[in-house]
Amino acid sequence: MNTSPWPTIAALHAWLTEQSPLPPEQQRLLRVLKLSEEVGEVAEAVIGATGQNPRKGHSHTWQDVESELCDVIITAMVALTTLTQDPAGTFESHLAGVARRSLGNDRATSGG
Repeated sequence: MNTSPWPTIAALHAWLTEQSPLPPEQQRLLRVLKLSEEVGEVAEAVIGATGQNPRKGHSHTWQDVESELCDVIITAMVALTTLTQDPAGTFESHLAGVARRSLGNDRATSGG
């Protein structure tokens, strides 16, 4: 089943907006800054999964890293929704450009 995540992201965005007492400009800035927090949690999970903190040892698993990466993606999608009326279109267009630059025209459009 291949369903788009964008309706769920739109619902999360609406919920966050409804719950926030801040003006839209501050909400926009804080949603972008929230990405830094989430990326830090990925780093913490990687350090914990590899046991690189002698005081904490192996405090995380690679599944924790996966979960934190998903949080980064969700947070970025919500932030993008805050910035544009068409987050899905903006993302698809940007992804297509990255694929063209990185994979070339044939591989970018064929999926392989």
